[in-house]
Amino acid sequence: SILGPLWAPGVRCGSLPAALLRSVLLSRKESKGKLSVCSKLCYAIGGAPYQITGCALGFFLQIYLLDVAQLDPFYASIILFVGRAWDAITDPMVGFFISKTSWTRFGRLMPWIIFSTPFAVISYFLIWFVPDVSSGRMMWYLLFYCMFQTLVTCFHVPYSALTMFISREQSERDSATAYRMTVEVLGTVLGTAIQGQIVGKVDTPCIHSEEKAGINSSVAMEEVNTTHDTGSLTDTKNAYMIAAGVIGGIYVLCAVILWLGVREQRAASELESDEPVSFFQGLKLVMNHGAYIKLITGFLFTSLAFMLLEGNFALFCTYTLGFRNDFQNILLAIMLSATLTIPLWQWFLTCFGKKTAVYVGISSAIPFLILVVVIESNLIVTYLAAIAAGISVAAAFLLPWSMLPDVIDDFNLQHPDSRGHEAIFFSFYVFFTKFASGVSLGVSTLSLDFAGYQTRGCSQPEAVHTTLRMLVSAAPVALILLGLLLFKLYPIDEKKRRENKKALQELSREESNSSSESDSTELANIV
Repeated sequence: SILGPLWAPGVRCGSLPAALLRSVLLSRKESKGKLSVCSKLCYAIGGAPYQITGCALGFFLQIYLLDVAQLDPFYASIILFVGRAWDAITDPMVGFFISKTSWTRFGRLMPWIIFSTPFAVISYFLIWFVPDVSSGRMMWYLLFYCMFQTLVTCFHVPYSALTMFISREQSERDSATAYRMTVEVLGTVLGTAIQGQIVGKVDTPCIHSEEKAGINSSVAMEEVNTTHDTGSLTDTKNAYMIAAGVIGGIYVLCAVILWLGVREQRAASELESDEPVSFFQGLKLVMNHGAYIKLITGFLFTSLAFMLLEGNFALFCTYTLGFRNDFQNILLAIMLSATLTIPLWQWFLTCFGKKTAVYVGISSAIPFLILVVVIESNLIVTYLAAIAAGISVAAAFLLPWSMLPDVIDDFNLQHPDSRGHEAIFFSFYVFFTKFASGVSLGVSTLSLDFAGYQTRGCSQPEAVHTTLRMLVSAAPVALILLGLLLFKLYPIDEKKRRENKKALQELSREESNSSSESDSTELANIV
């Protein structure tokens, strides 16, 4: 199909090598830019472990520490805050080490993903194990929670940066991101379903308030905790460990599929040598990029809103709404709704632009966050509100990861001689989000302690109900509104994005034309 037109009458022999070179290289570059459906699926599956484990920890760790591990709310708040804060700190640390990593035959990012996986699975399982010792439980959970967060960061930061390494084409990256977001939200469904359904099949024993009324000493309280429904509590502990084992197996499977099905493309990141980029110089450039700062600030507040909801919704359903045996199904309804509407938001942002999708998608959660606390406890209405809120959760999942590559493209245009900072962009976005999440979870658990939360209580004081309403409704609504106001300052609209895309294509064309020597070598290899 190439040689026929070249040998047509009127084509000089002297023009053959140049024409053949252009045709072959153009064909190869187009094939490199396009991603197969299989590649997109394998790439997307790699995002599931982070979401499955994160969802299980986000929805269930707080109630597990309080009612199963039987930690004091103050100690639980320390674990949640320090664990998330440490998780935030490890993101830029891992980004730094990735920027110093030389290219290998497996890529620059993929070795991080593979080698961290087995250790992450072991530490995740030990989070859900209740040790026999009572005095050192807080240190046990703090140690393995921080260890897991470090190891999962070694998986997720390079995986997030891999978005920029799989294709040069912006449309292909956006398409792969949509695949990824669909699988990641499906991962949250799996995390919610596996953890919720396995744990939900056993009844976690609770202590009625009249039993606690006659208990005045801590020793007597410990006797009640150890003798009251001991068998049922053991079943609950075993259920949490079974769920952790199933999730750990899925984690390993997804990592293997990612490794086998995705090739990290060196050319896609414009890396022409093994010389690592300067981390601190790159960090300074990234933090001075206005579009990036405005984007992460807006998403910082909106993400914080949904994290507050995630961390406290199980307690809210269990105690305030009184749906002790249904809360895991309500969570599942939210995640299923989010999964099914990811394609809708991908279509919406393509047709109406990403900034419009931010305003419409994230703000749509506000009426339902208000509705779920205003109306009287009603299971059907709660399910309807959960399904509607899931639509907004889908937008909150998809949009940050779809808009970050646009910011990186804008940065590359402004700094064409400074490349290889993708990991910094992604790691510091996750850093700010996780640090704020740690603060929110620590403060929310501590506020429950101040409100008089009763560990393993069948019911809670009215002050606890009021606090939970604030944490799942008033605070998230205020944070969403603040985040949407900040998005007004974000400069990359659809017009700017199209201009950047055209400029990048011109820059790529110029670089291609200036590389005739390497092209000739590649042509010789092809022949």
